[in-house]
Amino acid sequence: MSSAVAPAFQPVLDQIAADIAARPGRGRPADYIPALAEADTSRFGMAVAEPDGTVYGVGDWRHPFSAQSITKAFTLALTLALEGEALWEHVGREPSGNPFNSLVQLEYENGIPRNPFINAGALVVTDRLHALTGDASGTLRAFLRAESGRQELDFDLAVAASEAAHGDRNAALAHFMASYGNIRTPVPELLEQYFRQCSLETSCADLALAGGFLARHGIRADGSSLLTRSQAKQVNAVMLTCGTYDAAGDFAYRVGLPGKSGVGGGIVAVVPGRCTLCVWSPGLDERGNSVAGVAALDRFTTLTGLSVF
Repeated sequence: MSSAVAPAFQPVLDQIAADIAARPGRGRPADYIPALAEADTSRFGMAVAEPDGTVYGVGDWRHPFSAQSITKAFTLALTLALEGEALWEHVGREPSGNPFNSLVQLEYENGIPRNPFINAGALVVTDRLHALTGDASGTLRAFLRAESGRQELDFDLAVAASEAAHGDRNAALAHFMASYGNIRTPVPELLEQYFRQCSLETSCADLALAGGFLARHGIRADGSSLLTRSQAKQVNAVMLTCGTYDAAGDFAYRVGLPGKSGVGGGIVAVVPGRCTLCVWSPGLDERGNSVAGVAALDRFTTLTGLSVF
């Protein structure tokens, strides 16, 4: 894996950073999670990783931040690799049209979440990975360490504790789904796994490299296969339609790539066969997506012409 800055994407990243620096308005940090509330919204980083592991970056591209819901894409891939199509009996693949922490649809749909990226769906996927491995968050951490090449990558237990202290809505979602038999792990244990998963401290470089298997059609950094080509397509498709909460249509319109955002301010995006990107800026819009991050990815696809459309 090379970390040397080569010219291919660097001029584009430099241009994007200059464009973002000139933009007014950066949104607000995720103030409902106290440990994230004081994040500096002026921070900005962006990284691009090619399939061979060459990585380019600009700004705060090596600065660690809380991955939050970006981890849901990786947990989905790990669970799909182990369980296959049976996973989809427990979680759907459709956009929700509702906020990521909504309980509304669960009662109408018998405890089956609409997709893996809203909180209810992510709890189901984490539950299934935990049942399959005995340690969902540890399995995820090991995967991210291996793919990013950074063995120090770890949980931020202060963030996990902060989320747990304000996690009543997630507890309600888990208990409600458990009442339908769609959660097997005891809810307190599941919530601990889920909050640890979301608290992982990662950088743009880490996540761009770790997401490389989605650009390589399911192949890990060491050449082994995590997913079949069809399964990698499935993960990318769900990211495109559901990965940015109830703003997925606007994200597809503006960016035109599969993407997964997190309220820590990060967004991972994939150009299948070409590269994986991660952008970070902690100021969010009202739907929980990074304002500068979406703008940067919009500029990337405009400047490069790289899109799935």
